[in-house]
Amino acid sequence: MSNEKISLGERNYAPFAERYAAATETNAYNGHYERPATLSLLPEVAGLRVLDAACGPGFYTEWLICRGARVIACDVTPAMVEIARKRNPGVEIRRHDLEQPLGWLADSAVDLVLMPLALDYIADPARLFREFHRVTSPGGFLVFSAGHPMTDWLIFGGAYYDTARHAIEWKGFGEPKPVIDGYRRSLQDTLNPVIEAGYVIERLLEPRPSEAVRRVNPESYAKLAEKPAFLCIRARKL
Repeated sequence: MSNEKISLGERNYAPFAERYAAATETNAYNGHYERPATLSLLPEVAGLRVLDAACGPGFYTEWLICRGARVIACDVTPAMVEIARKRNPGVEIRRHDLEQPLGWLADSAVDLVLMPLALDYIADPARLFREFHRVTSPGGFLVFSAGHPMTDWLIFGGAYYDTARHAIEWKGFGEPKPVIDGYRRSLQDTLNPVIEAGYVIERLLEPRPSEAVRRVNPESYAKLAEKPAFLCIRARKL
């Protein structure tokens, strides 16, 4: 299969899935910064039907299951699917590319869609959010996180209003350092597809680092105290 037929998500994470899973459980940016911020936007999940989209190593799935949710999860990277299945035995976790329709889910099949840190690898967010809206029940929620548009622009430059591809070498995951390819979008191009899909945005969160981040990595704490790395959003289908 050529690289052109492999999704950005799989191409990015397949080479270091095990290292990613090991590091992000407790590291500063994921374990103590993005994940707590995104989880803080969730409603009470006990009894809810949840789609954990782009579930990665299955940390969110585990959190949801422990609190009484009924979870279906998916990820595009086969190694991530296997890691998530080992962490969450008995949970339906399938391989799926979010660039493709969720044909295995009926209309209004779930009460909550959760998608952490995957939007940056999606070429057509409008199509994805329409599909999420279709499978969300009336009154249900969409919660997701993404790279912060302004911070990403400060890092990569270019015209802020233009959606642009970028690649960056990630530190903190051992050697060889992974090179992550993704999309940088403006704030309006991040949020308007959610609204146009039929959701109402209820809350935006530009997380501040906690004392836990300071204890794990003082340098990361200092950076995150000046500018957020991520944007976290909760929306609702009325």
